[in-house]
Amino acid sequence: METFTYYPGCTLRTKAKDLDTYARASAEALGIALEEPADWQCCGGAYTTARDEIATKLSAVRTLNSAKEQGRALITVCSACHNVIKQTNYDISRDEDMAMKVNNYLQLPEPYAGETTVYHYLEMLRDVVGFDKLKEKVVAPLKGVKIAAYYGCLLLRPSAALAMDDPENPTIMEDFIRAIGATPVIYAQRNECCGGYITLEDKSQAAKRSGAVMGSAKDQGADMLITACPLCLYNLKKNSGSDLPVYYFTEILAQALGLKEGNDE
Repeated sequence: METFTYYPGCTLRTKAKDLDTYARASAEALGIALEEPADWQCCGGAYTTARDEIATKLSAVRTLNSAKEQGRALITVCSACHNVIKQTNYDISRDEDMAMKVNNYLQLPEPYAGETTVYHYLEMLRDVVGFDKLKEKVVAPLKGVKIAAYYGCLLLRPSAALAMDDPENPTIMEDFIRAIGATPVIYAQRNECCGGYITLEDKSQAAKRSGAVMGSAKDQGADMLITACPLCLYNLKKNSGSDLPVYYFTEILAQALGLKEGNDE
């Protein structure tokens, strides 16, 4: 069994427990061991682009360095956590001034310079397990189910740092859907913003954006929508006004692997 450092993030301890629970169970079934770093802290939830601001990056660097010390790659599953940690890793590996300031503050036994490989859970399925191998492990294929993948803002952008897929025409989630026996639905709004970050400030605009996403998927015949982002899931379910079911991708993965019964709203 291959072992990875696993950063769950704060929301997976509270509102997004299903994203975490089924990620862990499915990884074990696929021969992947996930071990949390000791005393991890909140990643901050949003990446600060100011070059001279390092305080909000320290938590991510501690987590990255913990994986480095264990000689492991790091896996994340929440879109927001992944975005913050991978951008931090990307920038610290290219910005000597940032790296110097971070390391001067942290006083690590050895300076950290972006050595850790960071995978999103979907990348782990594609690049470590392999979608062909995943397909072999499926015991309850979702035949006949039409699933719309929702990427949102954070999973693919900025593309240079995230480097997961083509930000304009991604395929990783659609290939995942095929691997579990379902049919992917291609729709216009799959990598557009759902309005999640403006829910508190302008609920009507958030509802308009989330409604556009859900309406676009439903118009193309989707039976459900899947995402990796807790904020997106909340906004799409609570503010869109749509009756289209929304699930974490790990939930339907666990279902296909025989680890969870069918989804209920």
